[in-house]
Amino acid sequence: LTDLTLTAEDGSSFSVHSLILAAVSAFILDKLKEKNMGHSYNTQGKVTTWSVHMDNEVDKIGLQAVIEFAYSGDVSILNRHTLTQIKTAAKVLEVPRLLDLCNNINATKEDQCPKTEQGKISTEVHLKNTLRSIERLLEDKVGCDVILELDGISFLHRIILAASSDYFRGMFTCGMRESHQACIALPFVPACELEALIGWSYSGTLHLSWDCVFEITCTALQLQFQPASLLCLKFMREEMEINSCLDVESFAEAYGLSELLEEANDFILRNFREVSATAKFQDLPAQKLLDLLRCDGLCVPSELTVFRAVISWIQADPEERLAHAAVLMSGVRFPLMTFREFREVRAINLRMECFADKEVELYGSALKEFGFSLPKSDEYCRIRRPKDVLCVVGGDQLDPDVGKRIPSQDIWFANSLRNGTGLVKEIEWRRLGEIPDKPKFRHGVAVMNGRLFVAGGCYFYAKNNIMTSAYYNPVTNTWKRLADMQEPRSNFSLVVHEERLYAIGGDKEIDANTDSVEMYKPDSNSWLVHPLDQALSGYGVSALNGGIFISGGFNCKYVCLVSMVLYHPERGSVYLADMSFDRAQHCMEALRGRLYVAGGVCNLRKFYTNQLACEVYDPVTDSWADFSSLPVPHVGSASAVLEEKLYVLGGYCQDDYSESGLVHRFDPGLQRWETMGKLPGAVTDIKACLLHLPQQFRH
Repeated sequence: LTDLTLTAEDGSSFSVHSLILAAVSAFILDKLKEKNMGHSYNTQGKVTTWSVHMDNEVDKIGLQAVIEFAYSGDVSILNRHTLTQIKTAAKVLEVPRLLDLCNNINATKEDQCPKTEQGKISTEVHLKNTLRSIERLLEDKVGCDVILELDGISFLHRIILAASSDYFRGMFTCGMRESHQACIALPFVPACELEALIGWSYSGTLHLSWDCVFEITCTALQLQFQPASLLCLKFMREEMEINSCLDVESFAEAYGLSELLEEANDFILRNFREVSATAKFQDLPAQKLLDLLRCDGLCVPSELTVFRAVISWIQADPEERLAHAAVLMSGVRFPLMTFREFREVRAINLRMECFADKEVELYGSALKEFGFSLPKSDEYCRIRRPKDVLCVVGGDQLDPDVGKRIPSQDIWFANSLRNGTGLVKEIEWRRLGEIPDKPKFRHGVAVMNGRLFVAGGCYFYAKNNIMTSAYYNPVTNTWKRLADMQEPRSNFSLVVHEERLYAIGGDKEIDANTDSVEMYKPDSNSWLVHPLDQALSGYGVSALNGGIFISGGFNCKYVCLVSMVLYHPERGSVYLADMSFDRAQHCMEALRGRLYVAGGVCNLRKFYTNQLACEVYDPVTDSWADFSSLPVPHVGSASAVLEEKLYVLGGYCQDDYSESGLVHRFDPGLQRWETMGKLPGAVTDIKACLLHLPQQFRH
């Protein structure tokens, strides 16, 4: 589809697309307008070639640089020796962006002219500028060489359609009849969706919502707009919600999109209680519903939720659906119910049988299963294996005799979550490995780019037992020693922000905390320091909406704070609305766009006591609200968010220093805490994170 031949002074020629050159070169744009003068488009219905011969000032090097810049936004041959030639070509061809790039070059090496950040034009910015220029050409009908019959007549450019769609590329380049036609009709394609895709081809922007995404995706797949279809599928994955997940699942199944189908099914299983309350749930085929019920990974507060979902589905059309009742009830695991829950089963089943014209015996089989099956067997447990695993790293075990305390080197991961009888739940823990060097607690842990980073912490309680070391594990059972932090620190956190690790504050020695912040750059294996505005340790920290939020903690006098701070590595700290309660040694996690704070200790006259109150911060309104208090103290505990639920793991009770090896989970949908069992090892001053493990670890 190249239509323009550019010839340099030495006779060197280049075949290019005039539209692309006209988007950056005012000289070529004028030539193209002259060529188009008198008609709005190429009436011959095929690509007609034309040529421009440059004068003696523009040589091969300069012309080659202009062409490379037009297509990529970069010039690989730009150096001290070629600068004059390229600058001359940019002037003659009137390419202002390339001229700016040349003028902003700072020559610091003999053989190369590195671009300064000021003069550098990113590929993304260059593409946006080029698309804007091409959009203006479309508006003026300059260079248009094809008409598409949609709701009306649309003048378009073949090269843009071919670059965006494999369907049009084949149509225009493989000798099809349409490659010689000036006007093309696509009667089988919905005009509205095609117009949206053509708009995206010229602007790079595709406006999606649940009202149109399925139709646009169908058309994008049909006409092979590959990048646009990927945007649509990304929208479905990232914006999936309770009211759309069943539609996504049906769409993915119809089009054989296996990865999207898996994600949609997993979303339905994770949110079954909420999904079963939607109108679309009532339209599920009986077999699809049965497949969901029989899945081990079905995530529900109790088996009574499953039973109620089946009843609501049957009652939507009892005459037709009572025939499926018996087989659907076989997917309900009655032995996992308590006696109180089963009383509801009896009442509802007996009521349902009154709807039937003939006898439908449901209660007897349910009673038999409830009373005589073994609820402890895996056949009846709901066993969920999340894609990402919850890991706990290191920690300590309290003992009145400090000399008997044994810090841990262990790393454990939650291989599966198990729903037992009633509200009984437990976690199946497996040992992943050991931290290198020494056991540690009050350390920092973070996951970045799939790698587990462990830094600092203590290995005992003496002054010189606080560490600077840092490691990462690329999940290959090997560890790599990183550059040491510049300061030893414990009772701190690592947080990931913009592909960097931040070690914030903490204790640099016993009873002395610090205001320093260190930023780790993986590409240079180094730490850089940006301080807080006060010494801080035992705080909660989380990254949300591109910012680092820090709540509470101990100040330099070890007083618990109520503050909420938005920290920026360069601009420093901005104080936000205070929490309702002071706290330190607590947890803070980002969940559904808000920050949940739980656990820790608070000030009470001259001593600390447990802080059971929990609160949630909304960054949009800069305000706090209370949510359900913790059932037991969790001081020095770990926390993480797994499948949109907040986990608080371990810790101790400040009042009597007793350990709490319990794991509690907060479900925002239920607005309550659930007990998830116990930790496998050390329970205080531990750290938790989410990690994606290779499949061999999960068997």
